[in-house]
Amino acid sequence: MDFKLDYLKDKVEFFENTSLKELEAKISEQIDHNKAIMMEVHSVSHQMHVMEDGRRFYSAVVHFKAKLQ
Repeated sequence: MDFKLDYLKDKVEFFENTSLKELEAKISEQIDHNKAIMMEVHSVSHQMHVMEDGRRFYSAVVHFKAKLQ
């Protein structure tokens, strides 16, 4: 029986919320989780959409990469 471990090199995560403050909190929490598996933020992309009723919708994409030692 072969047992082979491989580590993540790239990881992309998507976040969305109607509150910018809550979106930032979700992203910050996930950054802390990903630090535990030796990944760091490579890039962040975000958008804001205003719905017909005036509500705002925030979304973000965070690209994590393995930390280089």
